Amino acid sequence: MMQFIKSSLIVITASLLITSCNNNNQIDEKTGLENNFKIVGKISGAGNEKISLEAQSQQGIIHVAEATLDENGTFELTGNIPGFGIYSAVLGGNARNAIIIPLNVNDQVTINGTKETFSTETKFEGTSWAKPMNQYMKLFNEFAKQQMEQMPKIKDQEAQLKHFLELKKPITLFAQKQINKDPSNPANIVLVNLIMPSQEMGFSGWDSKNLDLLRKMNQAYSKTYPDSPLSKMLTQQIVMIETEYENNRRYTSGEMDAPEITLPNPQGTELKLSNLKGKVVLVDFWASWCAPCRRENPNVVRLYKTYNNQGFEVFSVSLDEDATAWKAAIEKDGLIWSNHVSDLKGWQTPLTQVYGFQSIPHTVLLNREGKIVAVGLRGTELEQKLIELLKK
Repeated sequence: MMQFIKSSLIVITASLLITSCNNNNQIDEKTGLENNFKIVGKISGAGNEKISLEAQSQQGIIHVAEATLDENGTFELTGNIPGFGIYSAVLGGNARNAIIIPLNVNDQVTINGTKETFSTETKFEGTSWAKPMNQYMKLFNEFAKQQMEQMPKIKDQEAQLKHFLELKKPITLFAQKQINKDPSNPANIVLVNLIMPSQEMGFSGWDSKNLDLLRKMNQAYSKTYPDSPLSKMLTQQIVMIETEYENNRRYTSGEMDAPEITLPNPQGTELKLSNLKGKVVLVDFWASWCAPCRRENPNVVRLYKTYNNQGFEVFSVSLDEDATAWKAAIEKDGLIWSNHVSDLKGWQTPLTQVYGFQSIPHTVLLNREGKIVAVGLRGTELEQKLIELLKK
């Protein structure tokens, strides 16, 4: 179910510019900045190893603080941070052996764990975000374990996606409850990605209640962390989601006429989408070079053969630039319907703006009146909606 992605929704990232390094004294001798956080704890089995606090920035990884664990694995990290942000505690210089820390100014954090399970079972204490982060890590680890055990056994891509969403439910439900209960909690900046629309699914199957949660969290963050870059990024993200959600609602409400498409077919004859009014039409944006599109084509062929005699048509719009490759793909994939068009402009086609998509395959389903009733449907969801429309 993965799409060929040209560009995608922005996601919350730890894009912070750190203005100072660390020391183990009250004042950093190099910068003169006062230490404004402390992380202490014990990591069993990691005696004499290094532990460092890092952050991502547009310039790359910023090393905020570093300490050496004693023989018993105890340590103390202090330093100066410019404000609330997402950081990583890295053990032994191994980026894969790291934990996420939603650190804020004046936080006094205690972490305890073992070297072998540092990235998965380390426990936090001492802050308002410690408990929800501990719960999140436990649920995430169970989710990851189930994925590794169960997903390889499922070969069908559609079944994989369905099972993935089922496995994800407990951790998503936790994120929803936590954000609703305590919208300003620093841990939410980690949890929020669980309730945002995904690149793979967009708004298909997305719980619209998540938008209210995002707004609630944004309001709380804007008040509690007004100067944090993460708060500003969150606001920008939610504005984008609100806009795209409203566009998606309009595209799926049955209120909007499908914008006209008038383009030549492989023989040079112009075809009009509006000429198919009276039929249930799948407008299928694809290309010969798009591997996910080609994998989806057999399903579209099956639907056409099954439902064409009931009033179903396919209007295929190619984002190819090479006419020969376009025609060859039509032949090879057995796309037997006659409605194939392209302006051979690739991603420069104005239809990406007219129909509001940034990745392919992209489908738009029209009712018999030529109005848009669904976007982005494939597989079982597409067939179920198709059956529903054909009965009307």
